[in-house]
Amino acid sequence: MILAFDGIAASGKSTTAKMVASKLDFTYLDTGAMYRAVTLAILDQSVELNDEAALKTLLADLDLEVKPDKEGTNIFLKGKDVSKKIRSVDVTENVSAVSAIPIVREAMVTIQRTLGSQTDCIVEGRDIGTVVFPDADFKFFIVADVKTRARRRQLDLLTLGEKRSVEELSKDLKTRDQKDSSRSHSPLTKAADAVELDTTHLSIDEQVKFIVEFVKSKNDKRKDKMTEKDTKEVEVEAIDVEPSITAISQTNIDISDTLAVVENSPSVDYLDPELFQDTPLIEREKLDQETIDVIVPEEIQEQYLSTFKDISENDMINGRVIGITDNDILVDIGFKSEGIIDRSEFPDDKLPKIGEKIELFLEKLEDKHGHTILSKSKADFMQRWKRLRETFESGATFIGKIMRRTKGGLIVDIGDIEAFLPGSQIDIRPVKDFDQFLDQDMELKIVKFNESRKNIVVSHKAILEEDLKELREDLFKKIQIGETLEGRVKNITDFGVFIDLGGLDGLLHITDLSWGRVIHPSEIVKLDEELTVKIIDYDEEKKRVSLGLKQLTPHPWDGIEKKYPVESTVTGKVVSLTNYGVFIEIEPGIEGLIHISEISWTRHIKNPSELYSMNDEVEAKILSIDMEDRKISLGVKQLQPDPWDTIKEKYAVDAVHKGKVIHLTQFGAFIELEEGIDGLIHISDLSWIKVIRHPKEILENNQEVEVKILEISKENRRIALGYKQVGDDPWPEILKFFETGKEVQGKIIRILEKGIILELEKDIEGIIPFDRKNKKEQKTMMDKYKPGDTITGIVMEVKPEEKKVFLYFEKLIDEHKKSSNKDAIHEFMDQQEDLSTEKIEIPTSMENIDEPEKKEKDSEPKDSKSDRA
Repeated sequence: MILAFDGIAASGKSTTAKMVASKLDFTYLDTGAMYRAVTLAILDQSVELNDEAALKTLLADLDLEVKPDKEGTNIFLKGKDVSKKIRSVDVTENVSAVSAIPIVREAMVTIQRTLGSQTDCIVEGRDIGTVVFPDADFKFFIVADVKTRARRRQLDLLTLGEKRSVEELSKDLKTRDQKDSSRSHSPLTKAADAVELDTTHLSIDEQVKFIVEFVKSKNDKRKDKMTEKDTKEVEVEAIDVEPSITAISQTNIDISDTLAVVENSPSVDYLDPELFQDTPLIEREKLDQETIDVIVPEEIQEQYLSTFKDISENDMINGRVIGITDNDILVDIGFKSEGIIDRSEFPDDKLPKIGEKIELFLEKLEDKHGHTILSKSKADFMQRWKRLRETFESGATFIGKIMRRTKGGLIVDIGDIEAFLPGSQIDIRPVKDFDQFLDQDMELKIVKFNESRKNIVVSHKAILEEDLKELREDLFKKIQIGETLEGRVKNITDFGVFIDLGGLDGLLHITDLSWGRVIHPSEIVKLDEELTVKIIDYDEEKKRVSLGLKQLTPHPWDGIEKKYPVESTVTGKVVSLTNYGVFIEIEPGIEGLIHISEISWTRHIKNPSELYSMNDEVEAKILSIDMEDRKISLGVKQLQPDPWDTIKEKYAVDAVHKGKVIHLTQFGAFIELEEGIDGLIHISDLSWIKVIRHPKEILENNQEVEVKILEISKENRRIALGYKQVGDDPWPEILKFFETGKEVQGKIIRILEKGIILELEKDIEGIIPFDRKNKKEQKTMMDKYKPGDTITGIVMEVKPEEKKVFLYFEKLIDEHKKSSNKDAIHEFMDQQEDLSTEKIEIPTSMENIDEPEKKEKDSEPKDSKSDRA
């Protein structure tokens, strides 16, 4: 047997089909999943939908395996389970276009028909009843409104980790419906003999129950007809054959004897007129002439016709009890046959009496045995819902019993039907302990009624609010701004407190609780506390009242200048820490700021949290009061004498002191002379003879050193220190040692493109500049000498301010250029920069460099000239 399920997207057909398959013990075959698998393969292989050749190749190599079971259909592509992956958004957006391709549908239909012929199955898709299985035993067409479908699809996607809005999904479904119904090949249409089922307001269980009962009912009728037909055929065969065979097999009478008996029996001529001699004969003409007119009064006719009722299944009807058996109760409902109620629906002590009229629910007009099935319990259930609907529409109240707790509220028994009482609807004020209401009766009102979903929401709060409505209106007419009222704390929130003023709620905002700083209202008030409050504003249209508590006391800034004069000392609590200072609460409503610069005379504080924590008690001096902006400036360091007032007496200029290196920078080193007092050694004051590029070449953190006070600025709170000044200036001696024209020896430290740097005696650096050689010649010279080599040069000039000795190295000068050494070196030196990044000036001693060279040339033998060349 095949059940065909068709319908629009997300109408619930897949879920319903699966559950019906489970109920009927059929195999579920999801054809939509098969099309989704093809779509997934097309997307993975990036095949264009209009490329028929590529599609044929893909379908030929698809390796699609469908494994239907009782729970559903598992889809495998090339041996891999893709049952979840085919439900992704990308597949959903493209499956309609793929399923509209003729060659795809032909391939899928072949597979589907093969699977359907192998077992009893339920097949679900878009064209099952019209194309795939047009001869299916049962056909159902499932529909639902677009919003309901969008919500269902949203839940499906959430299980896959994808979030989509209902509006977006509704738009997609409308587009999908249009595509499915308008495609040229196998469009989505309802089969002529299909049963249409709208699931918009049906639960899954209701859908499944309808279909299962429908199939079983129709199937039972088919079986009854088949049984009746088979019985007749058997009876005919028995008449023709079985009696003779039975007679022969069960007796020992000879055949000839039997024939003799038959032959000896008298024969009757049924056409002999004498057989009817005692029967009166009436001629036809006479029969036609004799007519009898029977006149029935209209009243009797109406009474007779009224006995027939227009009834249908799932209706409420009235009937009269006409009989009671051991198992059933027979009821006359004015139908062609009596109705039957299962006796178990009535307690033994409450059985109806013969002749009693009762209201019943008609379950089936005719079951497989031809009985009309009725139900008293379902009728009572329907009547209860009818009465509850009338109660909801009228707004009447009733008493319900609290049964148990549930998430967010309580379950209430309202007459064999359970309703939900949300926690927010128990009382006007918030209720924290729900258990106190268990097993108690409570007056309630229905605020939400959904019969199709069997959902009822009740409220006790709504009744209380109605009682308070008149009181609230009367109170609103009487209140005045500035008036004080008594109230009870009804609810506490992060932003304020709701006060019950006796039928009217007012909001006491957190900023109106106290003149001081309040982090949470629970610091000031407690639940159910009685308070006196002041009305500071109200909105009659919106029914809102603003209350104040701090307004009942004077403003703390009134008379503050007398209470806290400038230069007075106060004590307060730390209420806020920022990167620029500390806020101190002197008293509720009065705060002052200690700026970070007013914390210490000497310490460099990066953040106040280095010294203070929340709620610390702090003593400070009032520096100024701004009445207009209500600001107070405080200072802590002012409580101590300023050490800079006596700094010059303690640290005289040119005095030598010991200190500790606390910080090294590119431009110098900071030395702590005492706690909170430090000075700076500039990088130029670190060494007499070395060019220092960074203080770390000489000093390191926490090193103890001796320094000389060079300068003190009290206004700027700065002390200039000298490190090299602790010792004597060595340059007078150096000038004498490196006199001009002296030949000295040094070790190459490094070679630059513009010269060679040497380490000379007395830790002095020397420089031999290159002349104006091209880059090739310079490279040759640089390759010829390496760091560590020792060479000899002639002192040209000593510059203490540059901490360098300039040397002349004869071998760097070509023979043919020696006559122009002066100009070449002079021009070259004008372009040089020493290692301190300052311009190197040409030594004046180079002006006479030609004279000794000329004399030397004149005195040299010719062969020595050629040797040097």
